[in-house]
This record gives sequence, C-alpha cells and structure tokens, in this order.
Amino acid sequence: MFRKKTFSAPRQPVAVIGAGIAGIAAAARLAVAGHAVTVFEAAPTFGGKMHQFALPGGYRFDAGPSLFTLPQLVDDIFRLAGRTPADYFRYERLDPITHYFFADGTRLRAWADADQFAKEVEAKLGTPAAAVATFLKRAGRTYDATAGTFLHKSLHKAGTYLSPETLKAVAALPQLGLLGTMHQRHASAFGADPRLVQLFDRYATYNGSDPYQAPATLSMIPHLEHGIGAFYPEGGIYAIAESLMKLALEFGVKFRYNEPVEEIIVAENRVTGLRTSQDVYDFAQVVSNMDVVPTYRRLLPRQPAPERTLAQPRSSSALIFYWGIAREFPELDLHNIFFSADYQREFQAIFQEKTVADDVTVYVNITSKKTPTDAPAGHENWFVMVNVPHDQGQDWDALTRQTRAVVLRKLHQALGTDVEPLIAAEKVWTPPGIAADTSSFGGALYGSSSNNALAAFLRHPNFSGRLEGLYFCGGSVHPGGGIPLCLLSAKIVASLIDS
Repeated sequence: MFRKKTFSAPRQPVAVIGAGIAGIAAAARLAVAGHAVTVFEAAPTFGGKMHQFALPGGYRFDAGPSLFTLPQLVDDIFRLAGRTPADYFRYERLDPITHYFFADGTRLRAWADADQFAKEVEAKLGTPAAAVATFLKRAGRTYDATAGTFLHKSLHKAGTYLSPETLKAVAALPQLGLLGTMHQRHASAFGADPRLVQLFDRYATYNGSDPYQAPATLSMIPHLEHGIGAFYPEGGIYAIAESLMKLALEFGVKFRYNEPVEEIIVAENRVTGLRTSQDVYDFAQVVSNMDVVPTYRRLLPRQPAPERTLAQPRSSSALIFYWGIAREFPELDLHNIFFSADYQREFQAIFQEKTVADDVTVYVNITSKKTPTDAPAGHENWFVMVNVPHDQGQDWDALTRQTRAVVLRKLHQALGTDVEPLIAAEKVWTPPGIAADTSSFGGALYGSSSNNALAAFLRHPNFSGRLEGLYFCGGSVHPGGGIPLCLLSAKIVASLIDS
C-alpha cells in the first residue's frame, strides 16, 4: 500500500472545463495535491471521445480511442494518491498486437516481441529480420533520449532546456532526422518492400498526420508497441476513464454535468471565474480540457487569441461505422488493418484535397475478442474506422455513403465474405458529429497535425502567456493527442499549478 499525500493547508480551488480523459486525470491529480476541484461538462456524462454506448441487440462499443499504450501513466496517478493501481484498473499485454491485411492478399501478424515480429516480417515480406530489429532498436534509443524532454515537460518554460534530460535529447539530435519525413526514413530502411514501408508509415496516423510530410522523429512511435507494449484494459478503453473517475470522486472532485461553460471571466489579465448556463463561479485557476480553438473563440471572445497557433493545420479526423456483426470471424483479432493499394494517394486526398480517396485503409477494432459480453454469443462488435479530413463543410452524407461502399467491398475481398448482410445494428460518427459531441474543432482528433519538423514547438502550451491562472490540457495542446499524451498533458498542468 502506498502512503497518501497530505498537505497542511488547503490549496486554491481549481475549475476544469471538460470531463475528457485529460480533464479527469488533471482533476484527480490536483485533488490528490489538496485542491478543491470542480469539473464542468456540457455532456450528461464523462469521457469525451472516450465514452461508451450500446446498440440494440446487446452490442457495446468504446466510441473513440481503441489502442492503449504506456499504461504506467494511469498507474502513476493511483500511486500518487497512495492507492494500489490494480484495485482500480487492470490490463493485459497484447500478443499479437495487430493483424495486417495488405492489398495484394498478404497477411502479417505484428507480434509484441520485437524479434518475433522481425522474423514474421522476414517470413511474410522477405525483408531481413536484422533490418527490422535494427530499425526498432534505433526507435527505442531515440524515444529513451527524447521522451523525457519533449513529452513529459512543457516546451514553453525556460527551465526545461536547462535539465539533464534536455542535454540527453540534444545529444540525440543527429539521430532524429529533423530534415527528413517519416516516409523517407522508412523508404531508406525498407525500400525493397513497399508493404513494410506502408506498415511503418501508418504510425503517422497515431497523431493524425501524413507520413509524407510528418518529420522522421515520429518513426520512434513503433517503440511504444514493440519496445514497451500495447495493452487492453479489462472492460475496454472506457475503463480508463471510469477508474480515474472513481479516484477523483474519492478525493472530492465535483462533476457538474449538462452545464456547459459559456465564458472564462477575466479581469486585469488574470482569470477570476467562469460563467456557465446556470451560474457564475469564482475561480482564480481554470484548466481548459476543451479544444484550444473553441476555448478562445467561444469562451474568451474578447481576449486576444494566439492566431498563429490556432491557424496551425488540423489533424485528420475519422469516419467511424459501429457495426453489430451477426457472425464471428476467427481470422480477426482485437486490432485489424486492411491497407489501401496506394497509401500516398490516400493521404493526398485527406490533407491536400480535403476529401476521401476512392481506396482507403480500414481499421477494424473488435473488443468482443477480449470482452465477450460486448456482443451476443456468436456475434462481434466491429468498430470500423477510416482516416478522413477534418470537417470544412464537405458533403459528409455523400462521402459517408461512398466510403461505406468502399469499406464493404474491401472487407469482402479480404475476408471472402459479404459483410453487409451480417450487419445487425449500425451507428455512424462523422467529423461534424465528432465536433458537435466533443467540441473538437472541425472534428480533428488530435488538434493540430504534426506535418512539419517544428510541430511539437508550435502546439499551444499548457498555460496562457497572457492570462494568469489559465491552463490547458488535452489533445489539442502540448504534447499532443492520444491517450498517453493526454495523460501527460494533465501531469504537466498539475505540476505547473503547484510549481
């Protein structure tokens, strides 16, 4: 049992706007540190993109995130509170991690162990296992050298650049390939087989970016899976938010649902409170877990906004089909990828043409493989996702019909089964729907994209440089989107408030 932290005097009350995963984590950390925390949420429940829902017939779905890495970032919050993590939250390491289906019919399993994965690549694709192992080891060295600076700390505080971790990161800079793109690095390493290049290029989608533009530094992402591991929480991804909610409530965090914040009140360049649809509240410290763009546009309309930051290109969004499937597919697992034949064309459509290509890569997540109660016996719950541009007024009704037909054809071809007659229940989430439901600007899943070498430094910081007492967490600010980075943003904010 860990000892609970205690403080001799209560600390300043803090308001958190939004009960997404970063907002919940920030609230829990701040409450453990002795703050009285109130979370204001526009929706009737918590989770943000990480909410759950059910479809008729007994199908449960995690609405948003589906891949879980760096579980220690969740465990750390329970340890900080003096709790045993396993009393709240349990998970298993995945092996294999992903099943890949290439356009030419090749199938490959991405095993968790780096050496076993390398041997699988050699057997199925012909690339020597030694080349894959060397690439993954380099990714691990780069991650170890840089994560402490670029992910765990604010890049917008001078003290960050005076630490030993930063000196270590600077020493690693020659390996980072700042002048090249992810695709160029992968083509250099695996150019003999475009299928393997495509597999590694896919990691750009983990933060909504384009491998043909994103910096080669992001080639360290595979280390998270093959060096550290990919995991599945008992009960699904929603269990992450649920477990942290339980902890937050134990430490007295108050959650006010169905109460959207309408304005952050400011006087003399400092935060003084919030105005909601129901009342006005006094707070000298406010954390916004809302996307940074609507935070400024809606909640601070009379304050100067960081226009250069807000104008950064948005990340991709998603078109998601939630299907209750009236059959089981033993050849599929928790994570499955069906690749397009022309990856570059797919990203060109997303980021240059702001549309959806005629051939797309399809991700199918099936949690009933791990949690059988997520679907009726003999059935499966399919979360079917395609990367698409963020909403800029496209005809999403037409694009949804078009893409659904493409997806069904691709699955039919790869699996040898017509999936459409098996769809017993269906729901669709489009970029406009994601924007409306989660206040994500344009439905962009990760805020701004990482499609240039300085993207990490151009993200909005976790604090306001103008308004004292205003802080930011979540996927639209430093260090970025996805479950681990959102949890790290909460950690950074809590440390800034108590620094």
